[in-house]
Amino acid sequence: MMTGPSGKNPRDTGGSGGAGAWSPDSWRGRLDPQQVRYTDRAAVDRATRKLGALPPLVTSWEVERLRDEIAQAQAGRRFILQGGDCAETLADCRPGLIASKLKILLQMSLVMVHGLKMPVTRVGRFAGQYAKPRSSPTETREIDGKPVTLPSYFGDLVNEAPFEAGARNPDPHLMVRGYQHAAMTLNFIRSLLEGGFADLHHPEYWDLSFFEHADLSPERLAQYRRMSETLADGLRFMEALGEQSVEDLTRVEFYTSHEGLNLIYESAQTRGVPRKAGWWDLTTHLPWIGERTRSLDGAHVEFFRGIENPVGVKVGAGISGDELVGLLDALNPQDRAGKIVLITRMGAQNVNDALPPLLERVSREGRTVLWMSDPMHGNGITTKGGVKTRSFDAILAELETSVEVHKDAGTVLGGVHFELTGEDVTECIGGASGVREEDLGLNYASPCDPRLNYAQSLELAFLLAGALGSGANGGTAPPA
Repeated sequence: MMTGPSGKNPRDTGGSGGAGAWSPDSWRGRLDPQQVRYTDRAAVDRATRKLGALPPLVTSWEVERLRDEIAQAQAGRRFILQGGDCAETLADCRPGLIASKLKILLQMSLVMVHGLKMPVTRVGRFAGQYAKPRSSPTETREIDGKPVTLPSYFGDLVNEAPFEAGARNPDPHLMVRGYQHAAMTLNFIRSLLEGGFADLHHPEYWDLSFFEHADLSPERLAQYRRMSETLADGLRFMEALGEQSVEDLTRVEFYTSHEGLNLIYESAQTRGVPRKAGWWDLTTHLPWIGERTRSLDGAHVEFFRGIENPVGVKVGAGISGDELVGLLDALNPQDRAGKIVLITRMGAQNVNDALPPLLERVSREGRTVLWMSDPMHGNGITTKGGVKTRSFDAILAELETSVEVHKDAGTVLGGVHFELTGEDVTECIGGASGVREEDLGLNYASPCDPRLNYAQSLELAFLLAGALGSGANGGTAPPA
């Protein structure tokens, strides 16, 4: 049995939360509507033992470094850029797809460095984002004129997408396959970063063709061109801020994140480490709790209150100040810097009313949190043809409104959270690239929710850098 540095078993401690006895398995005494129901318990036990015996996907010192960087972002000295797939699939573990997602995040980060004049931490929503919450545990379709009900698709960590009984039945071995694909993805990412992305810091090689779209105003076109022409200044800013030398900037730090939905998977890889107190979830650097699983008495809050990782919490427009403070009490009772990331997902129409009271309450309570904006999940729409999409304009509106609300409240918007891909998909409408509703069928590849494509992601980075760099968060306007 693994013990902590004092010789005590970390399982016997209260973990980070301190609200009663905690262990990596104490969540099992709590019900949660999103928890997977497996029918083959022996297979679950085999998968759990296998996962527990495998090497960790990330290390405790990487987690500590990210926690330190989140603390800097909480103080307004750093910015966090988090993005990636809505739901990864095992089939997407391919070099081209991984490289394109990494490339767009790194390019966006350079735009942000240029606009904010501060370091940017990159956190990928991949190498583990294989599970997705669903609004219903089952799905009903009409097959041969008769209704057929099967389990919903909860992501490749749980079951498979085809609407067939064999595919939709939760399979415990998929947790092991998910681990294997996450490990391969991380290995490839680390190899890319160590070897250097040769074209990362050369904007002349970027695909900026969306600049020329007919719907772009002359003013916006001039702004984009001005920023793209001076992006190389971002390298000098990073060097001046003590990040790295220009020669080493192709080797950047990168962290991973995913929603910690499947607690069997998460707890199987949660362990103590030599010479450090506490328990570490080593499936990822930054796990988060979703909007559907943040119940104060639920299994997910119980599990995540006990780990040393920083923890994200999705916060929708319906949460009350009391509930939010209760979550902070449970997840971070000692108010440790770098521990809590509050990811607001309000919807563009709700930000002005819902966000200010929460900012005021958390500030009044004197709590240390990182506020991030997720402008994706509150802005979903469905076309007349039944296709799920998101409007670029609504996404941008939520971002810009969030910037202004934080500025008025005197608080720090220290990060953003996007669902995106480096591919030329047609899943979200709008933006300078001109994706229209009738274009959605051209390349709609997401198995779950719509993502921003390469051009839309890079355009948002330009717009957000301009908004934040105009005075919010201590930034300065980009040079004319």
